Amino acid sequence: MAGPLGKHILVNAFNMNCVGHINHGQWVHPRDTSVNYKRLDHWTELAKTLERGLFDAIFLADILGVYDVYGAGIDVTAREGVQLPVNDPLMLVSAMASVTQHLGFGITVNVNNEAPYTFARRMSTLDHLTEGRIGWNIVTGYLDSAARAVGRDGQGSHDLRYDQADDYLEVLYKLWEGSWEEDAVRADRSARVYADPAKIHPVHHRGPFYSMDGYHLSEPSRQRTPVLFQAGTSGRGQLFAARHAECVFISAPDPAAARAMAQSIRKAVADAGRDPADVRILAGIAVIADHSAKAAQDKLAEYRAVSSPEAGLAHYSASLNIDFARYGLDDPIPFGQSNAIQSAAKIAESRGYTKRVLLNQLALGGRYPLAVGTPVQVADTLEDWIREGEIDGFNLTRIVAPESYADFADLVVPELQTRGSYKTGYGEGSLRHRIFGKGDRLPATHTAQGFRPRAPLLGAAE
Repeated sequence: MAGPLGKHILVNAFNMNCVGHINHGQWVHPRDTSVNYKRLDHWTELAKTLERGLFDAIFLADILGVYDVYGAGIDVTAREGVQLPVNDPLMLVSAMASVTQHLGFGITVNVNNEAPYTFARRMSTLDHLTEGRIGWNIVTGYLDSAARAVGRDGQGSHDLRYDQADDYLEVLYKLWEGSWEEDAVRADRSARVYADPAKIHPVHHRGPFYSMDGYHLSEPSRQRTPVLFQAGTSGRGQLFAARHAECVFISAPDPAAARAMAQSIRKAVADAGRDPADVRILAGIAVIADHSAKAAQDKLAEYRAVSSPEAGLAHYSASLNIDFARYGLDDPIPFGQSNAIQSAAKIAESRGYTKRVLLNQLALGGRYPLAVGTPVQVADTLEDWIREGEIDGFNLTRIVAPESYADFADLVVPELQTRGSYKTGYGEGSLRHRIFGKGDRLPATHTAQGFRPRAPLLGAAE
């Protein structure tokens, strides 16, 4: 039963298949194990810890390029392991799923670097193998280095990338939702019919970016379409989220900023003809908890002592496509219009950030809001964010791995449970069912409804 909040807080572990994700420099901490990211047991043990803490999912970020804007190269990026090297996040899912029963998996894949036809099969396969625990974080990319690495001159314009993503999603909806009817698979041994060919429909798509003719290679999985995560909060990004997203990840410096973003997103969802209750909003946050306030502050000082603010600045430089190495500590910085992460550029410009301000903000190697203190103090902070920020939960980033997640599971979760703000057990059903409390499949009001099968063939306009 939910407590005074009226709902249970959603929590994902925010991570990446690399050494340094958000809080840069922590890999040198003696208790940090992130250098073991190449070992399978590193991830399976983490999955067990997260399931012990009743985390809803592990949300795995990804990039396909390198952070080469700061200092016009990768010197800081390589030395500090700033998301380099980075391995494929999808390869981790089967192993982590095999040692858990309920933990969900939100996997980041860029729409601009894989054909929708092959991607659809990969995600259906994982949804089958996890029995419906898969989500997809839809990203359009922002690194020119990634575009150059796959043979393009650079990233397309910001809004054009979302136009392409819209077309990509249409292909996927036709494959996931429309190619196989619900009862196409009979598995009838006596009749020697595994699947009824009359109930498997070809997809014919002619869009502005993608064309295809073919059948989805996978039979319907538990969710058909994975839970759709998305993190764009620019004007065009919100329009995309309003049409497609089920969980929107925001980066907000405080609850007031989170509330403004959340209200704007929900209005856009309603304007798109969807129910705002069919969208969950999650904010990025870091947590440092211990049994006493002093112990938590000591831990914070310990983490700061090994952090790399410059590595964090190299990461942020790529986010805005601005080389901060060119500026003095107090020089004015022309943020202006960015072809990278527009929401980040807008916040930086509105607050007049200088290099000195940014380095101070990056004292932990990252710029996420921080909740620090006893379990009671951290729980108070998280509940304040939920109430004042009008959000549904958090993407909890690691500082020291796996300590940050273990501390949350063992210290903060029990306190939240006593308040009725956190679940005491996993619900039944798929990842989607557990997040929304209903149904394994996308709701009828979702955009994908228009691409579900209509006799005799898939009836989407070409």
